[in-house]
Amino acid sequence: MNRIVRLTIIVLISCISTILILSQTMEPGLTTPKSIIETSPPINIAQNINLGRHFQDLGVEGSIMIYDSKNNHIFEHNPQRNRTAFPVASTFKILNSLIALETQVIADEIAILTWDGITREFPGWNRDLNMREAFKLSAVWFYQVLARRVGYERMEKWINQVGYGNQQIGDKNDIDRFWLNGKLQITPQEQIEFIRRLYQNKLPFSERSIAIVKDIMIVEKTPEYTIRAKTGWFGFGDDSKEQIGWYVGYIEKGNNIYFFATNIDMRNEKDPAARIELTRRCFQDLAVL
Repeated sequence: MNRIVRLTIIVLISCISTILILSQTMEPGLTTPKSIIETSPPINIAQNINLGRHFQDLGVEGSIMIYDSKNNHIFEHNPQRNRTAFPVASTFKILNSLIALETQVIADEIAILTWDGITREFPGWNRDLNMREAFKLSAVWFYQVLARRVGYERMEKWINQVGYGNQQIGDKNDIDRFWLNGKLQITPQEQIEFIRRLYQNKLPFSERSIAIVKDIMIVEKTPEYTIRAKTGWFGFGDDSKEQIGWYVGYIEKGNNIYFFATNIDMRNEKDPAARIELTRRCFQDLAVL
């Protein structure tokens, strides 16, 4: 056997061995070897689940990203949109609550703020409220008071320290509206990263502040699972603006945590409810709900 033939055989054997090793470390449907999944950021998987059909069935345009933390998998519809920044709207109430508690501009979730007497579009807003109630009702005036109490310099400092979204809050005149007028923007993927850090207590806030916010985020609790979440609606009441809807949060079920961010165009009166319905349908596909 001549030297060229021997070299050819050695190369072939090496290639076959490499293929066999990779095939043993790959899981069905994964695009990356298991060893990388265990040591790297979340991995997109080749999905057999068509999450997009729920958007079609409900007649909405948008995206969803779900991160299965136990298995380090991402499920998503419309990946490009999931990496596009949108105004944070009322999803900022999660961070606004943390900052207000940490700076002690409000004592806790049951401390009352007095209504200013101005009648607003939602009857539930037109009364004295505490943070637990205001968060659930998404009462704009309540969180505007908190932002003004925090003040521009401290607000900017905390948002930069957290690294939240594009970290833009305008000038001092925007202190009680920067999350409403589109200055502060965030991607769905960044929403999930922020919520993950909240869950893991890796945000620069005290355990007390984080525990209070996690508690007021609960929207549903059953023996099988707990959902903690916040809606958001940019452009509400202003037809001249792009209307964007959010639903972000996480589901605790068994020994797993599923983080999610749903983002849609708000075009008619059915779309506010569609934010939540879309999310639930996608989790039903994953056998979580």
